Amino acid sequence: MIKLLLTFFLFSSLAIAENLAVGSDDILMRKAVSFIDPKLFTKDRVFLETILSPKKDFYMENDSVDSVKIIKTLKNRGLINLFFKQPSEINLSFKTDGTTILFMKIMSDSLRNIGYYKYITKESSLKDKDFLWKISLTSEYATDPVLLSSELEKNNCFITDIIRESATDWTYVVDMRDAKIDTKKLIDGEGVALKRSLYAYWLDVSGIKELEIESSDRNSWFPYISYYDKNLQLLRVVREDEKKRKVSFNIEKDVYYIKISDIYTLKNIKDSLVLTSRGEK
Repeated sequence: MIKLLLTFFLFSSLAIAENLAVGSDDILMRKAVSFIDPKLFTKDRVFLETILSPKKDFYMENDSVDSVKIIKTLKNRGLINLFFKQPSEINLSFKTDGTTILFMKIMSDSLRNIGYYKYITKESSLKDKDFLWKISLTSEYATDPVLLSSELEKNNCFITDIIRESATDWTYVVDMRDAKIDTKKLIDGEGVALKRSLYAYWLDVSGIKELEIESSDRNSWFPYISYYDKNLQLLRVVREDEKKRKVSFNIEKDVYYIKISDIYTLKNIKDSLVLTSRGEK
């Protein structure tokens, strides 16, 4: 009788252990478990498998696991916690094989748009075409991968993988093959008013031939205009050391973006700058 009971408990324990373990070939579940508290997994294994089904819906076209979709699902179900009991140091790593300058611009803007203004660069390296940028910051919560993904998608950039080393250490792999700055694209004949801003004005001028900028009487604008190509390589800069009411210039074929600022301070632009575009490339 005792032997039968021991045998029963042995097989029951093995069955439970097998039920809680993640198969070595179950990439989806292993990825999901890496984002949550292991205690939650052992407690809610069946629930986790239920919300991550059908499994095919959590894979991308290249058969890679869709980390963002997994995290979004876990977050909506209350299975992932991004908050800390007190402010903590967070380490974020970003990897891509795209253009370095463009990537830095897009990442900086995206981080700012989700509330991260102050961070320290710990490492920045380029090996062949692989670029790595590591930053650290102090916050009461970890970066929300879903929000970050939404911001990056505005720039035609897509997160292809997320690696969670710990609650405070995350790595993001970003595809930026079709990357572009999320900014206003000027169209022939369209008038645009740029309102007062703390930041320089970025504009997509890839589709126009000429641009006129008229400054309000309330401004004391000393033009500082930078021209960039599609990969954000600086082509030339125009600086005017005298106040201007109106400037006009041609947009060369290789110019994709322009940045409008003031050689002294943006506080000089108290009112609108009105832009008028002419001609199509």
